[in-house]
Amino acid sequence: MKKKQSLYTAFLIAFKGIGFAFKERNFLIDVFCAIITIIIGFILKISNLEWIAILFCIALVLCLEMLNTVIEKTIDHLHPQHHSKAGEIKDIAAGSVLVAVIFSGVIGAVIFLPKILLKCSGV
Repeated sequence: MKKKQSLYTAFLIAFKGIGFAFKERNFLIDVFCAIITIIIGFILKISNLEWIAILFCIALVLCLEMLNTVIEKTIDHLHPQHHSKAGEIKDIAAGSVLVAVIFSGVIGAVIFLPKILLKCSGV
Protein backbone atom coordinates (compact mmCIF):
# COMPACT_ATOMS: atom_id res chain seq x y z
CA MET A 1 0.00 0.00 0.00
CA LYS A 2 1.25 3.47 -0.92
CA LYS A 3 2.20 5.72 2.00
CA LYS A 4 -0.03 8.78 2.25
CA GLN A 5 1.90 12.01 1.71
CA SER A 6 1.85 14.70 4.36
CA LEU A 7 -0.26 17.82 4.00
CA TYR A 8 2.98 19.81 3.82
CA THR A 9 4.19 17.69 0.89
CA ALA A 10 0.84 18.03 -0.86
CA PHE A 11 1.07 21.82 -0.62
CA LEU A 12 4.67 21.79 -1.87
CA ILE A 13 3.62 19.75 -4.90
CA ALA A 14 0.69 22.08 -5.59
CA PHE A 15 2.91 25.17 -5.39
CA LYS A 16 5.39 23.46 -7.69
CA GLY A 17 2.55 23.01 -10.18
CA ILE A 18 1.67 26.69 -9.94
CA GLY A 19 5.35 27.45 -10.56
CA PHE A 20 5.22 25.39 -13.76
CA ALA A 21 2.16 27.39 -14.85
CA PHE A 22 4.16 30.62 -14.50
CA LYS A 23 6.46 29.35 -17.26
CA GLU A 24 3.57 29.42 -19.73
CA ARG A 25 3.11 32.55 -21.85
CA ASN A 26 -0.70 32.53 -21.78
CA PHE A 27 -0.79 32.07 -18.02
CA LEU A 28 1.55 35.05 -17.62
CA ILE A 29 -0.72 37.14 -19.85
CA ASP A 30 -3.69 36.13 -17.69
CA VAL A 31 -1.79 37.01 -14.49
CA PHE A 32 -0.82 40.40 -15.95
CA CYS A 33 -4.47 41.11 -16.82
CA ALA A 34 -5.51 39.98 -13.33
CA ILE A 35 -3.03 42.38 -11.70
CA ILE A 36 -4.26 45.28 -13.86
CA THR A 37 -7.86 44.39 -13.01
CA ILE A 38 -7.09 44.31 -9.28
CA ILE A 39 -5.35 47.69 -9.48
CA ILE A 40 -8.35 49.17 -11.32
CA GLY A 41 -10.64 47.67 -8.66
CA PHE A 42 -8.69 49.48 -5.93
CA ILE A 43 -8.66 52.75 -7.87
CA LEU A 44 -12.41 52.61 -8.51
CA LYS A 45 -13.17 51.42 -4.95
CA ILE A 46 -15.44 48.58 -6.01
CA SER A 47 -17.80 47.02 -3.44
CA ASN A 48 -17.24 43.73 -1.62
CA LEU A 49 -19.74 41.97 -3.86
CA GLU A 50 -17.99 43.34 -6.94
CA TRP A 51 -14.66 42.08 -5.54
CA ILE A 52 -16.16 38.63 -5.14
CA ALA A 53 -17.25 38.63 -8.79
CA ILE A 54 -13.88 39.94 -10.03
CA LEU A 55 -11.82 37.52 -7.93
CA PHE A 56 -14.03 34.60 -8.97
CA CYS A 57 -13.50 35.51 -12.64
CA ILE A 58 -9.74 35.77 -12.13
CA ALA A 59 -9.60 32.41 -10.37
CA LEU A 60 -11.78 30.79 -13.04
CA VAL A 61 -9.62 32.03 -15.92
CA LEU A 62 -6.34 31.07 -14.20
CA CYS A 63 -7.62 27.60 -13.27
CA LEU A 64 -8.95 26.96 -16.78
CA GLU A 65 -5.67 28.16 -18.26
CA MET A 66 -3.82 25.67 -16.06
CA LEU A 67 -6.21 22.85 -17.02
CA ASN A 68 -5.83 23.78 -20.69
CA THR A 69 -2.05 23.52 -20.29
CA VAL A 70 -2.42 20.12 -18.62
CA ILE A 71 -4.61 18.86 -21.46
CA GLU A 72 -2.26 20.20 -24.14
CA LYS A 73 0.88 18.77 -22.48
CA THR A 74 -0.80 15.41 -21.90
CA ILE A 75 -1.93 15.13 -25.51
CA ASP A 76 1.49 16.25 -26.79
CA HIS A 77 3.12 13.59 -24.60
CA LEU A 78 0.74 10.78 -25.53
CA HIS A 79 0.37 11.67 -29.19
CA PRO A 80 3.41 13.72 -30.35
CA GLN A 81 2.57 13.42 -34.04
CA HIS A 82 -0.30 15.53 -35.37
CA HIS A 83 -3.70 13.91 -35.20
CA SER A 84 -7.00 15.63 -36.01
CA LYS A 85 -8.76 14.32 -32.86
CA ALA A 86 -5.86 15.44 -30.66
CA GLY A 87 -6.05 18.89 -32.25
CA GLU A 88 -9.80 18.97 -31.72
CA ILE A 89 -9.42 18.15 -28.01
CA LYS A 90 -6.78 20.86 -27.60
CA ASP A 91 -8.97 23.38 -29.44
CA ILE A 92 -11.94 22.64 -27.18
CA ALA A 93 -9.75 23.07 -24.08
CA ALA A 94 -8.48 26.41 -25.42
CA GLY A 95 -12.06 27.39 -26.22
CA SER A 96 -13.05 26.84 -22.59
CA VAL A 97 -10.49 29.44 -21.54
CA LEU A 98 -11.75 31.84 -24.20
CA VAL A 99 -15.36 31.48 -23.01
CA ALA A 100 -14.26 32.26 -19.43
CA VAL A 101 -12.21 35.25 -20.62
CA ILE A 102 -15.12 36.66 -22.67
CA PHE A 103 -17.62 36.35 -19.83
CA SER A 104 -15.08 37.71 -17.35
CA GLY A 105 -14.61 40.69 -19.66
CA VAL A 106 -18.36 41.27 -19.75
CA ILE A 107 -18.55 41.06 -15.94
CA GLY A 108 -15.60 43.46 -15.68
CA ALA A 109 -17.32 45.88 -18.06
CA VAL A 110 -20.56 45.73 -16.06
CA ILE A 111 -18.63 46.52 -12.88
CA PHE A 112 -16.04 49.00 -14.15
CA LEU A 113 -17.63 50.92 -17.04
CA PRO A 114 -20.29 52.76 -15.00
CA LYS A 115 -17.66 53.82 -12.46
CA ILE A 116 -15.24 54.93 -15.19
CA LEU A 117 -17.98 56.88 -17.00
CA LEU A 118 -18.99 58.53 -13.71
CA LYS A 119 -15.38 59.59 -13.07
CA CYS A 120 -15.04 60.89 -16.63
CA SER A 121 -18.20 62.95 -16.34
CA GLY A 122 -16.67 64.77 -13.37
CA VAL A 123 -19.41 63.90 -10.89
